[in-house]
Amino acid sequence: MAGLSDAIVYKDVLVVLATAGVTVPILHRFNVNPIVGFLGAGVVAGPWGLGALATHIPALQWVTISNTEGMNGIAELGVVFLLFLIGLELSLERLKSMRRLVFGLGPAQLGLSALAIGAVVGLWGAPLAAAIVVGMALALSSTAIVIALLSRQGRMASQTGRATFAMLLFEDIAVVPILFVVGVLATKSPDASLTMGLGMALGQAILAIVLIILFGRFVLRRLFRLVVGTGAQELFVAASLLVILGTGVVAAIAGMSMALGAFLAGLMLAETEYRRAIEATIEPFKGLLLGVFFFSVGTSIDIGRILADPVLIALATAGLLIAKAAIVFVLARMFSIGTPAAIESSFLMAPGGEFAFVVLGVALAGGVISPSLGAAALAVTSLSMLLLPTLASLGRRVSVRYTVTVAPEVAAIAPPVDEEARAIIVGFGRVGRLVADCLVEHRIPHLIVDRQVPPVSRGRREGRPIYFGDPTQAAFLHACGLEKARAVILTIDDPKAIDAIIVLVRQLRPDIPVVARARDAEHARRLYSEGVTDAVPETIEASLQLSEASLVALGRPMGLVIASIHERRDQFRASFQAAAEAAAGIRGDSSTLPSARAMRTKRLPGA
Repeated sequence: MAGLSDAIVYKDVLVVLATAGVTVPILHRFNVNPIVGFLGAGVVAGPWGLGALATHIPALQWVTISNTEGMNGIAELGVVFLLFLIGLELSLERLKSMRRLVFGLGPAQLGLSALAIGAVVGLWGAPLAAAIVVGMALALSSTAIVIALLSRQGRMASQTGRATFAMLLFEDIAVVPILFVVGVLATKSPDASLTMGLGMALGQAILAIVLIILFGRFVLRRLFRLVVGTGAQELFVAASLLVILGTGVVAAIAGMSMALGAFLAGLMLAETEYRRAIEATIEPFKGLLLGVFFFSVGTSIDIGRILADPVLIALATAGLLIAKAAIVFVLARMFSIGTPAAIESSFLMAPGGEFAFVVLGVALAGGVISPSLGAAALAVTSLSMLLLPTLASLGRRVSVRYTVTVAPEVAAIAPPVDEEARAIIVGFGRVGRLVADCLVEHRIPHLIVDRQVPPVSRGRREGRPIYFGDPTQAAFLHACGLEKARAVILTIDDPKAIDAIIVLVRQLRPDIPVVARARDAEHARRLYSEGVTDAVPETIEASLQLSEASLVALGRPMGLVIASIHERRDQFRASFQAAAEAAAGIRGDSSTLPSARAMRTKRLPGA
């Protein structure tokens, strides 16, 4: 019996993992968006789907979710991790450049949407307090789904991404006063208490934000430097999770969302040398937990309530989408957002959001809204969120019909580093420093990575674009923008690490030029066999430079000497390449060599 009870405890976890590991990949083969897959699976496996039949068919309890509330805490972590990574991609300077959108467009969109929705609910016959609460709840949009959709497309830095993120960020901040207002309406406190309490709530939230910022400024960098010094990857993961969850809890204690606290922590770490390594560490956690969040949203969709009055729910959902989309579009154009971005933003912001469940839950518990009105509002929110991926795709198709008009203010915002094609230099020792200096001289954009703390710290003090991390990990190379990089330059002196990086880079980007430092002739031959574009053996290069200096000192003309040395260098390169091809032919493994031969004469654009 004990074994059976333990199995029941873990049953919900297995259902979610089966969705992530089996159901969603199968749906993906039919071009179904993963978010839609998780939402749909949640509907089917939830208490309002097959779960409703579990009492009649006991076997269904093994493939359905019985404890939806137990999942909510874990599901929220997906949003927390997502906002943390968004914070890592931004910086305080970029956030300042968006302040007009955050504190201008954001409150205008939220206020007008709440007013319009509340007015309709009031005309429908609801009391004033109930109309206010439902208006504020349905005016909120889904941060998790919208940001996840834009992040998957790599469009957070686009005009649409900046506009929607600005509105969503303000909504997350506004959750604090909204929940306080709902609490006051539930207790029917006088206006004086409302004003005083609202001020105290905002003061508490501001204090928490200040504490998180101070912690980020003065503690985070030292904390990660201490952890990295141990050389233990598991401690680095633990420190990353501690920062994310710790700041989230501090924000939650202050009455804000955990996601907002995690976003601030990411914002503080965005300017540090550990940004890329943290991003590579957290990405897998974010993906799975965000899937759990979408699954939990699906389980909350009451199919029975929708089917009980489908016409009313459908009309209410359509009205919500049309009203919010129209408000967002008009306001976006007023704030100089281009027509295509305004159209797409209106489609993304039209559905309800996850915080509506929180607001409506508090209102139902406090008796501010009736159970029937609350159930209808929850059904409309759930259904609109389920439609969001489809609306996003539709909005994208509609927006491309219009000519892009970039607003002067938005165009002046510098694109994030991740959007820029550049060279990636691995290692910042004496060789890496010289290579970086040459790229700076020729104005070639580049990014430097190193897995040793001292050179990274020195480089950061010098203002170099250098980051701490392990370049032998695929996730870290993705975080460094390998997909758009122009070349990879390996300057480290660890042959095993060089070999591992070349193999990994060739798997991820077979077409990219790879220039590597080699220890000697034998190492150079091996690197060519692994697909390197150019290998530079230290011993031979030193001998060639010594020969060049000697010939000049002996009176030979400089031009002839340089030509002779270049000819000898090309001969060595050709012999290494031929030996590598011969060895590969013997092994029957020459799949990487055509790419290497094709890239041999290719150089960095602009060099």
